[in-house]
Amino acid sequence: MARKPRLHVPGGFYHVMLRGNGGQDIFFAKADRRYLYELLAEGSERFGYRVHGFCLMRNHIHLVVQPGQLALSRPMQNLAFRHARRINARRQRIGHLFQGRYKAILVDADSYLLALVRYVHLNPVRAGLVARAEDYPWSGHRAYLGRDALAWLTTEVVLGQFGKRLATARAGYQAFVRDGLDHGRRDEFHLGGKTDSRVLADDRFVERVTKAPPTPAAPPGLDDLVAAVCAAQGVAAGDLARPSRARELSQARAITAWLARESGAVPLTRVAARFGRDPSALSHGLRRLDRRTAKDAAFAERLRRLYNSIIQA
Repeated sequence: MARKPRLHVPGGFYHVMLRGNGGQDIFFAKADRRYLYELLAEGSERFGYRVHGFCLMRNHIHLVVQPGQLALSRPMQNLAFRHARRINARRQRIGHLFQGRYKAILVDADSYLLALVRYVHLNPVRAGLVARAEDYPWSGHRAYLGRDALAWLTTEVVLGQFGKRLATARAGYQAFVRDGLDHGRRDEFHLGGKTDSRVLADDRFVERVTKAPPTPAAPPGLDDLVAAVCAAQGVAAGDLARPSRARELSQARAITAWLARESGAVPLTRVAARFGRDPSALSHGLRRLDRRTAKDAAFAERLRRLYNSIIQA
């Protein structure tokens, strides 16, 4: 029986798994894992996805990923190919590093996101590698607790479910993870739902996301994004490339970068070049914008309406 096509739901949450071919190792040194961090940092900007949780084990990878308009197939294939190429070159080996194509299960965020992130971050504990999730250096758990700095890891969505103040949210999240220490393997996070193995959700959610979607329109170009932002923010397009750090101009540049990431229209490096900014500076502004959207529901809704107006134009 032919495999069903992958489901692409922009803004959906996916449990992505990549495994070593035949159970073989895919990491051999700390530098290998650091290189994968670099790929995730680059990929999140280039392809417009967010990583909400991850765990790098010796022979497999777990990711909790939220794509934008661009489907996950291209960025995940890019990540697997480049990591395999590096490992093969460094170890003078040939052949497949990963076992077939990656697996991705779309989950209903309202019912499963928190449990999935906890499950992924507790993987080293279930494997007997550490007694506590915070003792394992190659997952997102330490960053959630503020012990590691990973700019490409989005923690606001999950932490926001545990409180408005960061300290309160982190404490609530840590308690939630500890409550799962005695939980064993959850097959549904590996096999998907009974109705459709591509989705873990109730039947209504499955029916909604598996209906044949309309042919997607071409993503907007950078000129379209800039024009829309300038109209919404009341600034001139020419001013965005000026050296001024005026608040309204900085915010307009950050909103343009946010739209580029969410729509998958253009990589952030092109947005930075358009404005004459260093990509790292633009990324910093984008993180500030993400923090504001996590705290200010009205502002987040304005951004979402602007996004919808551009995508549906």
